[in-house]
Amino acid sequence: MSLHPVIQAIVDFSAGAMGGTACVLCGQPFDTAKVKMQTFPSMYRGFVHCFLSTFRQLGIRGLYKGSSPALVANISENAVLFLSYTFCQDVVRSLSSMDKGAELSDVQKASAGSLASIFSSIALCPTELVKCRLQAMHEMKESGKVAKGQRSTVWSVVKTVMKTSGPLGFYQGLTSTIVREMPGYFCFFGAYEMCRSTFAKHMGTTKDNIGVLPLMFSGGFGGACLWLAVFPIDCVKSRIQVYSLAGRQKGFVKTFVSIIRTEGTIQTDTFILQSGTVPKSCETSV
Repeated sequence: MSLHPVIQAIVDFSAGAMGGTACVLCGQPFDTAKVKMQTFPSMYRGFVHCFLSTFRQLGIRGLYKGSSPALVANISENAVLFLSYTFCQDVVRSLSSMDKGAELSDVQKASAGSLASIFSSIALCPTELVKCRLQAMHEMKESGKVAKGQRSTVWSVVKTVMKTSGPLGFYQGLTSTIVREMPGYFCFFGAYEMCRSTFAKHMGTTKDNIGVLPLMFSGGFGGACLWLAVFPIDCVKSRIQVYSLAGRQKGFVKTFVSIIRTEGTIQTDTFILQSGTVPKSCETSV
């Protein structure tokens, strides 16, 4: 039985908010190490060196630097993603000449998720920019790209962006974010739904009744597929958003080419641990 649209929206928003909160609490230290290594790869030998160096220099607070904007970013992204996912499913049905409420295939659901990520990118980009700058502020100071006396709080970063670039400054890296999110969430929703379908087939039940553990595995598998697909693009996004603190930064294509030329390959260390999966079942949006 389908829920009333208002009730469905509340469920979708709550699911996204809870998933975003869990993601930050569990994955923020790994995300901090990821951003540091993406923006200053020559400073660290690998993940363990980066993680331990940050802990020694800045303590546990250093690993959770940028948690406040990260929390807002994840809650807003997941909430908007879940809210728009239902709408985008209707769009896919319309484009496919299907009846309203008809069951979509796994690929069609992946397409709806990819389309929904455009809306979530707009909500995500400003807070993601603040988060990344806070996470890499120590390295920016040590490398001389910014003055060592510059404060590194959420409010100081927000004021700097407003002073130097105005409101549109918060959308530096928006193109990279959209380019990352669209294929990423196609892979996430596609892998998630295919995994649920596989479990349902082998268990002889429906996708809605596969149980908690298979559902959690499906979400984790979807998150891993997302990051494996988009990590190079995420590296470019981080560079643009962090380096723009020291002045105008090159766009997506030029930054991408610059990384290839100077470093050979995009930095792709194993950060599946902070894959950003949503633990709440996506069937609340179906």
